[in-house]
Amino acid sequence: QVQPVESGGGLVQAGGSLSLSCAASGSIFNRNAMGWYRQAPGKEREWVATRSSAGGSNYADSVKGRFTISRDIRWNTVYLRMNNLKAEDTAVYYCTIYSTLGQPTLWGQGTQVTVSS
Repeated sequence: QVQPVESGGGLVQAGGSLSLSCAASGSIFNRNAMGWYRQAPGKEREWVATRSSAGGSNYADSVKGRFTISRDIRWNTVYLRMNNLKAEDTAVYYCTIYSTLGQPTLWGQGTQVTVSS
């Protein structure tokens, strides 16, 4: 089964920036929304941002104004640019591909983002 593959996590100081990438194979994903979730230690996985195939973006209130999601349809890749990172952004970030019914369905393995305060 096709799986999204994330890259770009790491360690950064508070106030810094990181960019994440997620690549998925298969042209079928051109028609599907892609997005990001995250899971901090001891917490449930939470939604971060979504980018539709039409170009619309939505963000969780906690990251609005600091994170930017973008997408390159040609390469089935979605990006997450994270600015002004805070310690509470520390989590494993997961890329997801939504089904045509709008449900997050396919998941990557996750990439760790650690923000030191």
